[in-house]
Amino acid sequence: MDVECKNLRRGWTTGTCAAAASKAACCALLSGEFPSLVEVTLPGGQRPSFALALEERGEGFARAGVVKDAGDDPDVTHGALIMSTVRRGQRGSGIIFKAGGGVGTVTRPGLPLPVGEPAINPVPRKMIAAALAEVAGPKADLEVEISVVDGERLAERTLNPRLGILGGISILGTTGIVIPFSCAAWIHSIWRGIDVARAAGITHVAGSTGSTSEKAVAAHHGLQEIALIDMGDFVGGMLKYLRSHPVPRVTIAGGVAKMTKLAQGMLDVHSKRGLADLQALSALAREAGASDEVAHRIAFANTVAGAFNEAEAAGLDIGGRVADRAWETAAKALGGSDIALEILVFDREGRLRGRTPFKPAGHSHASSS
Repeated sequence: MDVECKNLRRGWTTGTCAAAASKAACCALLSGEFPSLVEVTLPGGQRPSFALALEERGEGFARAGVVKDAGDDPDVTHGALIMSTVRRGQRGSGIIFKAGGGVGTVTRPGLPLPVGEPAINPVPRKMIAAALAEVAGPKADLEVEISVVDGERLAERTLNPRLGILGGISILGTTGIVIPFSCAAWIHSIWRGIDVARAAGITHVAGSTGSTSEKAVAAHHGLQEIALIDMGDFVGGMLKYLRSHPVPRVTIAGGVAKMTKLAQGMLDVHSKRGLADLQALSALAREAGASDEVAHRIAFANTVAGAFNEAEAAGLDIGGRVADRAWETAAKALGGSDIALEILVFDREGRLRGRTPFKPAGHSHASSS
């Protein structure tokens, strides 16, 4: 974790909030009373307690709500009201999960849940079941409906629509705790995107660092949305997952600055992880035949985009050299697999500034050395 993140406050996942709300609702269903505080057990054994933001009882049901506190993480669901409505189920049914308003439904294969199931992930389901067992015993027959106020709108700011999770957000969490700026949710979304593409029989996926490069690579190859992976800065996170969950053809597409960082060996291309090395870019320009004057202008350019423009004005193709170096870094992360790997470098206008065409990742110098 970054030094500046050490003192940031941790929060709770939607799965933890759903478990707390479910336990409180179950208490009210069975006893007629809501607890003043509700305690749940996390996968790591911790026992946090939560105050209820909503309490409601009616004919045959009880409903409780917990406001999600994501701590100091910039989570789109921070402050969302996570609600659980609990009803008695048919004898022998066990725990039945339903998607209420604002919780998505799985519509594509490849996710950890079957098509048609509410998007309540496996670990949250176990947490909810364990919380209910504390109140109703291990063999209780209950129907649990999880809902999220404004969840459909919140889902538009997530990757759910692309993954085929429609109608709302997912109830997530593997530890129950949100670690600020860990970006675990984003990396898991990348992995689920690959899973969904593989399950759909997609043979070519493209990971992009941003919206401009994504639109450009989609147009370049005529790719449908299911083949597009919003990897952001996490090039390594995508490639390492592909190593064990391969797709025949993979394109890595990004802007000039992020692809320059990939060319310089960085698999996390966020600006906080280090700046692109303009001196190294200047050296590439010299390899391409740059004069001392042009090399100097590139080395002291204000931005990588400015350096690319200096090279282009001098008739130099540094984009191709950046793409070749980026290909070597990416191929090494793929672990010498037979995946056909391509690199595309775009500028802010979506213009192609460098390309290394498809070739098996196992042919990299890094994997053969």
